[in-house]
Amino acid sequence: MFSVFVPSESSLKKAVVEDLSALPETAVWIDLFNPTSVEDKAVERLAGIAIPTREDMQEIEISSRLYIENGARYMTATLMCQSDTDMPRTTAVTFILGDHRLVTVRYDQPKPFSLVEAKLARTCTPAITGEMVLMELLDAVIDRCADILERCGAEIDQVSHDIFEPESERHGHAKQYSQILIAIGRKGDLTSKVRESLVSIGRLVTFLSAVVEGVKWSKDMREQLKTMQRDVASLTDHASYLSNKITFVLDAMLGVVNLEQNNIIKLFSVMAVVLMPPTLIASIYGMNFKVMPELEWVHGYPMALVMMLIAAIVPYWIFKFKKWL
Repeated sequence: MFSVFVPSESSLKKAVVEDLSALPETAVWIDLFNPTSVEDKAVERLAGIAIPTREDMQEIEISSRLYIENGARYMTATLMCQSDTDMPRTTAVTFILGDHRLVTVRYDQPKPFSLVEAKLARTCTPAITGEMVLMELLDAVIDRCADILERCGAEIDQVSHDIFEPESERHGHAKQYSQILIAIGRKGDLTSKVRESLVSIGRLVTFLSAVVEGVKWSKDMREQLKTMQRDVASLTDHASYLSNKITFVLDAMLGVVNLEQNNIIKLFSVMAVVLMPPTLIASIYGMNFKVMPELEWVHGYPMALVMMLIAAIVPYWIFKFKKWL
């Protein structure tokens, strides 16, 4: 299906078109969501442009994502979806700008689209154009990426606190290290997807800045493009910083797990050393030789117990003295 947005006195009115022959000529934004081939052709007739297929949108070459054809500017970017869930994903969205009309082609529901739609439905200038709608969408996408990175940074700080909390607050094996590792993995996946989206948006903004040199855009819109470039660059750097921090936290988590495992192995080793001399004494007096004078001794059994106790205490005391425990 697709939605058509037509400017009114103070807002952008939305209409879900069912009669494909009744597309309004005054539409400044046509939003194609999971379009059919019939809908593609109807929009192509109205806008005089070619609608890329889903396979075309998945291409990763710059020449296939950012190009000009028949006077229209085709720009495909990778946007975040479902970032608030445990299974975030990215989707390709194509922006086609031509004759002051914007056509968007998407197969998912990035949150910035609904935000911009609600904003323009409340208030906008009657002279709004497709270029202005595109700027609103790009601005919303960048703001959304910034919000995701801000939330991700706070959650990474919490994970770091859980790992490096004071020893007095630890609860031994009750500590759920597996859950921490899963959280680190999810934050790393989310950060990498946001960084991928930012790189894609950065290329789109750079391409748009280059092609507007020959187009009569207002000074405010040109300044807004420059601001977007700076924002994308700073957010990309911040995403790289978070990726490095996640790597550090992951290494620290694995180090803590290794220390826990080493402590367990050390405990078993100490117990083995402590019990070895008593076991040796018990095995000696468990031998079935006929000539063993101690077997007939009245105090032989208590003496053997005392020897085993001393043999266990002495190694433990040596370990404590050398601070191996």
